[in-house]
Amino acid sequence: QVQLVESGGGLVQAGDSLRLSCAASGLTFSTHTMGWFRQAPGNQREFVASIGVSGDRSQYAISVRGRFTISRDNANNMVYLQMNSLQSDDTAVYYCAADPLPHSGTYLPTFEVEFDYWGQGTRVTVSS
Repeated sequence: QVQLVESGGGLVQAGDSLRLSCAASGLTFSTHTMGWFRQAPGNQREFVASIGVSGDRSQYAISVRGRFTISRDNANNMVYLQMNSLQSDDTAVYYCAADPLPHSGTYLPTFEVEFDYWGQGTRVTVSS
């Protein structure tokens, strides 16, 4: 079955950087659009970033644009989220997600319902 396993979360200070990883298995990774979402305490889960199947297109939430970078390694079934200049508002559980549609053209998904598969999440805590 499909498994998405996130890693790399932890406790950091404001201004620090962190890289999250997501290992995918049980799916044809190179045909899935991938994404990262997060859920802060007391809040609903929200979109962070998504990336096209070849890695040449990406989309970001306004709140992370310019600080976070999503990337993927199709040879190793991995997707990453590089997070720089972390702020206390970035504190959340971060989830990796997979959308089985390859999405040609310029569109990339940003809604939870578009993603069929989800990991268990990795917690990121940013202290100020």
